[in-house]
Formats: sequence, structure tokens, C-alpha cells
Amino acid sequence: MRLLPVVERHLRALNVPPSRFGRQVTGDPRFVFDLRRGREPRAATRERVLAHIAKSEAASQKGESRHASAN
Repeated sequence: MRLLPVVERHLRALNVPPSRFGRQVTGDPRFVFDLRRGREPRAATRERVLAHIAKSEAASQKGESRHASAN
């Protein structure tokens, strides 16, 4: 699995700027821009990014279910 499509989908879904995502997850605001230019992150960085995305998506879904049950 390539990391860039997963990151791009996450950015669009949550409307997060690439520089903010990179800064929050890796401490590097250029991270996503470098991925777009072909950067291949180390395994530990890749795992950290995927874990962050999974956690964010879980929190997002949890918030959506609360709103749905409130109606």
C-alpha cells in the first residue's frame, strides 16, 4: 500500500491543510509536499502516520455517531 493516497484521502476527508498535518504528525510541515515529490518515509514514520490517521478517523466516526443519535 502506498502512503500518499491514504494521506491525501485523509486530508480531503477532514479538510486539513498538508502543512498542518505534517507538523502535527511528524514535526515536518513539508512532509506531505515531500511525499508528493516521491519521498519514501522510514517504516517508523510510516507507522506513526497510519496510526494518527486511524485514530483521527475513529474519533471522527465517534463524533458522527453522537450527532446521529442526538437527532
